Amino acid sequence: MLRFDSGRICLDLVATGAYDSDQLDSAGRLGQWLVGAGLVPAGTPLPGADGEWLVRFAELRDHIGQLVHAELGGRGGAAAAALERVNALAAAAPPGVRAIRGADGRLVRTLSGAPDCTALLAVVARDAVELLTDPQDRSRLRQCEGDNCFRLYLDTSRGRRRRWCSSEVCGNRERVARHRRRTAAAAL
Repeated sequence: MLRFDSGRICLDLVATGAYDSDQLDSAGRLGQWLVGAGLVPAGTPLPGADGEWLVRFAELRDHIGQLVHAELGGRGGAAAAALERVNALAAAAPPGVRAIRGADGRLVRTLSGAPDCTALLAVVARDAVELLTDPQDRSRLRQCEGDNCFRLYLDTSRGRRRRWCSSEVCGNRERVARHRRRTAAAAL
């Protein structure tokens, strides 16, 4: 299941490979992710989306993951190659957007033309650059404390004490595990 709850597009991309299986395993899944992340409006044709797109998005995902983890660990210099690649991708122009009237008369966002892979990668890479260079957002960057969870997210909670990528997923797992430990201990 694709999730979009990290607080940033670049972190949502990293999350697609945070577990044992790659969630972007087909052009169709990549298309779902692009729509879900808001990079392309629903119904946008992606005629060029193919295996090459998958490889390029997976490479960007790996570079962003390396870069963010190095920054969180205080080893920013260890990801120099990843930083160079993210910067190179961020330099490309993002897709052009325009507003058109929808069937109901309201303005809706569409792209000026068929999106190409380089332009979509640029949006995600720019998001990573903005995240890592904004002191306020960077200070909110966290890694989930859930068992076997490696998701990254922005802690936007009021007290900045959020511990899990998702209270409904990792938070529930932790609460269930804690309840089972208490029940087992009481049974002894």
